[in-house]
Amino acid sequence: MERRNFIKSAAGGFALAGMGGMATIASAATAPSRVSNKAKFTLKYAPTLGMFNQNVGKDPVDNLKFIADQGFRGVYDLGLIGRPPADQEKIADEGRKLGLEWGQFSLKTAGGITFVLDSDTTRDFIKERMLAGLELQKRTGINKGLVVLGNVDPKLHLEYQTANVIENLRRCCGMVEDAGLMLVLEPLNTLVNHPGVFLQRTTQAKMICVAVNHPCCKMVNDLYHQQVTEGNLIPNMEMCWDYIGSLHTGDNPGRNEPTSGEINYKNIFKYLHEKKKYTEVISCEHGQSKPGKEGELAIIQAYREVDPE
Repeated sequence: MERRNFIKSAAGGFALAGMGGMATIASAATAPSRVSNKAKFTLKYAPTLGMFNQNVGKDPVDNLKFIADQGFRGVYDLGLIGRPPADQEKIADEGRKLGLEWGQFSLKTAGGITFVLDSDTTRDFIKERMLAGLELQKRTGINKGLVVLGNVDPKLHLEYQTANVIENLRRCCGMVEDAGLMLVLEPLNTLVNHPGVFLQRTTQAKMICVAVNHPCCKMVNDLYHQQVTEGNLIPNMEMCWDYIGSLHTGDNPGRNEPTSGEINYKNIFKYLHEKKKYTEVISCEHGQSKPGKEGELAIIQAYREVDPE
C-alpha cells in the first residue's frame, strides 16, 4: 500500500476509534510527538493556532509541534497582534523552525464604522493600526495583515462610502509599502454572521482593489463567507484571481471543516493545485462539526480526504 493511502486510512481509523486504543493520542498534551503523521499535505493548509487545544493543551509551542507533526505545512494566528511582543517573536520563530509557513495576522480593524468615513477619527484609528501591524511584521517577518473595513453608515450614500474606503486604503498602502506589508481585505457575509458590514462580495472587493491600484492592497477569498453570500465559488475565484492575497476555508452551513457541509472542497483544491499551481497558505478558519478530541482529529482526516493527490 502506498504511504499516502496508508496515512489516510490510519487517520480515518483514529478519528473514528473513540477513546478505546487512543490513550497515546489523548496524552498528546504532554507528548505531542507521539501522534505522528509525517506525510506532508499537498497544499499548505494552515490550522489556526489553538485548533487542537483539546488534544495538546493551550501552549502555543505544543500546538505548533502537533500541527507540524500531522503533516500541515502552514499555520496562522489572527490574534497574534494582541500577544506580548516577546511571545510574538517566540511563536513565529518556533513555527519556522518546524517548517511551517505563516499566514496572515489580523490588524484588528473590525467593529463599528471605520473605513467608510472621511474623518480625522478614522484616519487616526487607521494610522494606529497600520503602525501596530508594521511593528508586528518587524518582530515576526509575517508579511500579510488582514483588514476588515467595518460597518456601513446608513446616513451616507454607498458611493460616498466606497470613495472614502478607497482613499483610506491608499493612505494605508502608503504607510506599509516600504516594508512590503500586504493588506488583505476580507468580505464577510451579512446573512449569518456579520449583519451591517460594508464589504460583502468578491466583486465589491475586486472593484476596490482595482481602484486603490497598489500592490499592497489585495483581498481575502473566504470560501465559507462567499458560499453564503454569492456561491459560484470557482468562477468567482477565476474572475478575481489577480487580486486574491489570501484564501480561507470553512464549510457551509455551520462553518466547520471541509466535508461537513455543501461545499465541494475536493474539486476546489484540485482546481487550486492543478490549474492555478497555488503554493500560498490556505487558512483553516472554521470550527469542528464533532465535539471533543475526536472532533479535532476529524478535522485532520477531512483535509486528508480532500487534499489533491
